[in-house]
Amino acid sequence: MTATLSFVAVRAHLLAGDEIALFDVREEDPFAQAHPLWAANLPLSRIEIDAWRRMPRRDTLIVVYGEHEGIDLAPLAVERLGALGYTQVRLLEGGLDGWRQAGGELFRDVNVPSKAFGELVEHERHTPSLAAEEVKALIDAKADVVVLDARRFDEYQTMSIPTATSVPGAELVLRVRELAPDPATRVIVNCAGRTRSIIGTQSLVNAGIPNPVAALRNGTIGWKLAGQVLDHGATRRAPEAGEANRAAARASAEDVARRAGVRWVDLHALATLEAPGRTLYRFDVRTPEEYEAGHLPGFASAPGGQLVQETDHHVPVRGARIVLADDDGVRAPMTASWLAQMGWEVHVLAPQAASARSDKGPAPAKAATPATGRYRRPYEGTDAPPEAMQAYLDWEFGLVAQLESDGTHGFRVL
Repeated sequence: MTATLSFVAVRAHLLAGDEIALFDVREEDPFAQAHPLWAANLPLSRIEIDAWRRMPRRDTLIVVYGEHEGIDLAPLAVERLGALGYTQVRLLEGGLDGWRQAGGELFRDVNVPSKAFGELVEHERHTPSLAAEEVKALIDAKADVVVLDARRFDEYQTMSIPTATSVPGAELVLRVRELAPDPATRVIVNCAGRTRSIIGTQSLVNAGIPNPVAALRNGTIGWKLAGQVLDHGATRRAPEAGEANRAAARASAEDVARRAGVRWVDLHALATLEAPGRTLYRFDVRTPEEYEAGHLPGFASAPGGQLVQETDHHVPVRGARIVLADDDGVRAPMTASWLAQMGWEVHVLAPQAASARSDKGPAPAKAATPATGRYRRPYEGTDAPPEAMQAYLDWEFGLVAQLESDGTHGFRVL
């Protein structure tokens, strides 16, 4: 009989900072309806595909649950994980109902730790923002303003704010000086909803950018709810950073990262982070195109903005170590500064010579979640009903209170 771990025991591991992976093995849609804060989604249908990538250490403490439509999927997940060589797999005592009955907080949606963290950042730092109507008035008046879209490029192409340029999250501090060289130019950062615009705006504030900076309040959702028109198929991308701007960005990024408690490591010392009983994730936070052209062996592609946005997907083992690499000394430290504030032990690899990036080719493609099990995000695409978009915003506004009620987040905002 498979051993179990109780709500109290799981919570104790989380509070102690121990390594633990809590997995919901239902499909994405039921997972998104209710789950613990630190539960990551690993559908039963994808265990053989994703487990080794997401849990590189076979003796990780793993706790699983997942009852759906009267069928308990967790015992099957335990069996499959055991067949893959995982030796410390436990069932969550009582499953999700047991968590609820024990008083555990439950969260909706996906990428909840990152989204809740973004709300806490805004709450603690009072991140500046402007309403959609205010931003539109600035654009219409041809004011001295640039709009920077912090999402992935494909999301930006689907729908974007008029005049906006694609500058995915980790690229902002590196490239903003090229797009707004005059300190008087107002910089507006947007995403689809709230998280990436908050984190992107606060990144520029933390890095000491002299320009006035603000998030587009509620992103493209707010723009649509205001009755304003979005562009489609835009292709504007940020230019490369010049050497002087790169040096300035590097100095400010290092300062922010050190204040957050980030550590640096040399390539020859990297193996020392792989201590017994410790999981180490290695990520290259540059753009997918740069990664494909050449990357360090053993490093997976995770563009920095998306890594902060989807931390539960990339790093499901809470308490694990993370090491980040770039080639400029800006994107890795800025990304690391956020992960450290989220409670991770993060190291930045000192920039390496181009010859060290000997592996080439794209990151392995992630198979699409089956349509029958996928959770439809209220902020994606162009046809979400206004009621769903507003409900999503209302949910985000309540996340800070949920964090306080849950008590396991371990976040510390600079």
